[in-house]
Amino acid sequence: MRVDRLTLRGFRNYGEAAAGFAPGINVISGENAQGKTNLLEAVWMLSGGKSFRSRFDRELIGYEREFAELEAEVFAAERAQTVRILLRRGQGKQIWCNGVRRTGTELGGIVNAVLFSPDDLNLIRDGAGARRRLMDQAISQLRPGYAAILSDYRRIYENKTRLLRDYRDDPAMLGTFDAFSDTLARLSAKLIRYRASYARRLAERAAPIHAAFTKGGGAEKLDAQYVTVSTVTDPGASEVALYQQILEHQAAHKDAELASGLCLTGAHKDDLELTINGRSARAYASQGQTRTAALSLKLAEREIFLEETGEYPILLLDDVLSELDARRQEFVLNRIGGGQTLITCCEDEKIAGRTGGAVMVVKDGTIK
Repeated sequence: MRVDRLTLRGFRNYGEAAAGFAPGINVISGENAQGKTNLLEAVWMLSGGKSFRSRFDRELIGYEREFAELEAEVFAAERAQTVRILLRRGQGKQIWCNGVRRTGTELGGIVNAVLFSPDDLNLIRDGAGARRRLMDQAISQLRPGYAAILSDYRRIYENKTRLLRDYRDDPAMLGTFDAFSDTLARLSAKLIRYRASYARRLAERAAPIHAAFTKGGGAEKLDAQYVTVSTVTDPGASEVALYQQILEHQAAHKDAELASGLCLTGAHKDDLELTINGRSARAYASQGQTRTAALSLKLAEREIFLEETGEYPILLLDDVLSELDARRQEFVLNRIGGGQTLITCCEDEKIAGRTGGAVMVVKDGTIK
């Protein structure tokens, strides 16, 4: 799987620019604020139609422009394909693959990418939401139907949260409380089964990578344990069993929800608990350990994609190597062969010389 060519029009700081990518390692060099990350963001858009930096599509459209367009020639599923994404101010996003209209969810099943950015270095120390996003982004690409379930869950969750916030002013709203709760329980059961299965695979793949990563300083054991609401005894149980156990949790917390105005039961409470040598990584890991653990999880994510699809996903590394010492840099560079990788950096000579990859320079929204 790879992107052979990408053309941008009005996207972020790119007026009109085109880039051709090599099948292996591509080093994207340039000073800060020139457009390197914007280029990776455009490639990431091909894997689901969403940005990893902005919630609103309008923020992706260049200043004083009415639209932004991305057009890419990709090779996926053993054939050449064309992806086009059009963003217009005040209008919905439009996506085509090979001339056929697609949704972002459908696009995620065509092009796969794994992203590692400086924000991901905080994956271990951040709250549970960061680790849920790790699972949700990966599963949505592997199982396009998952994204639709997740979208439905978020909509019902927002409706129930609004009810809990406002029902005192309009008690009639409580008439929909049980219906919202039941729908959340059913959707939670579906999400939990997906997440539990993925978390198990992620832990299995990440542990040996992390052990090899830390071998030079004394191999450490990384473990990832999926956790959800307390009444769920086995996250891998049947959907029916999970639904019943979530209903039990809802019943026990109904009064607390009404009193606090908060939704206390559901898949939005899930986490991926990470430990290093049996101790909580979030509480006790050093800065170096958090970086190593985060990288191990991302490299494990890449391996799962390979197992599932038979192709390496496109790997996007946004200014990550500069945050690592020489030994960790070398480990990462030795692990990324076999697929297409895009690396942004400010020092092209050092990294390009070590990777043997193609080099392009980004300056003020132009690509050379």
